[in-house]
Amino acid sequence: MEKAIVLGATGGTGQVIVSELLSRNIPVIAFGRSENKLKNLIKEHHSTPLLTYQLGDVFDAQTISEAAKDADVIFQCANVQYHEMADKLLLLGESVMKAANISGKKIVIVDGIYVYGRQIAKGDENHPKLPHTKKGKLRVDFENLIFDKKWKNAKPLIVRLPDYYGKTSQNSYLQPTLTGMAANKIAVFIGNLKTPREYVYLPDAAKMIVEIASKDDSYGENWNIPGAGLISGKEIIKIARQITGNNKLVIPLNKLAIRISGLFDPVMKEVVEIMYLTEETFILNGEKYEKRIGKIPATPYQEGLKETLRCLMKT
Repeated sequence: MEKAIVLGATGGTGQVIVSELLSRNIPVIAFGRSENKLKNLIKEHHSTPLLTYQLGDVFDAQTISEAAKDADVIFQCANVQYHEMADKLLLLGESVMKAANISGKKIVIVDGIYVYGRQIAKGDENHPKLPHTKKGKLRVDFENLIFDKKWKNAKPLIVRLPDYYGKTSQNSYLQPTLTGMAANKIAVFIGNLKTPREYVYLPDAAKMIVEIASKDDSYGENWNIPGAGLISGKEIIKIARQITGNNKLVIPLNKLAIRISGLFDPVMKEVVEIMYLTEETFILNGEKYEKRIGKIPATPYQEGLKETLRCLMKT
């Protein structure tokens, strides 16, 4: 990989991918709509000449194509809000794929696990895609768009993450819990506190994503980005209390509580249908990565949570 462009570079996954690429001395173009955020990102990396930015809209394929002309890999980390997904997700897919197709670029699409629906077996990349939610079905349409044969010149791949956490995380389900506890406040936890769940530490995810993107034979496929094993909400809170010293109440929010919140918040309204992922265990199988790429980086939860919470306590 000679040079990369990261769409949605100031978002949760975008920031860690930028950092990982820079750690490998790969020049990066950060692409986004907010000049202030992009300039702050550059300051965070000590204004290294390896990092530049381009202003633009991910729904404008021509602008992306022009910004990416000197890059050989596009990392698509931009996303749309839950309540805008039905109207905008496929438009986003069409735009980024058209941009990659114009100039024959490799493109890495960062996505989630809604396409699978409920787990039938440990989820490898061939797990049946049987979504029972509107968002899951839409994500299947999104995948079909990404791999559509009409893109003669683009070379796409999709990486799939479970829920995640880390200092750059912005919209994950664990974020309200960690930000509340870091601020020494009463916090909330979305879902069942007893359900063992898989989370991926974002810096680990970035390492895996960049490794996959660096291999020519990775393209045209789906790839799992697994976490560091299963952990319950109770265990997370126990670790967070030890790190922060915050022993205040953490309130679990079940589907009814989210439904009520949705009466006042359009985003929370859209969370209801995918609450099954917070109540049931879904595990991503990483055997394909191990066989084709190498050892899976898996920061222990104690260590990842310590780093995340310490950063949050400084803000």
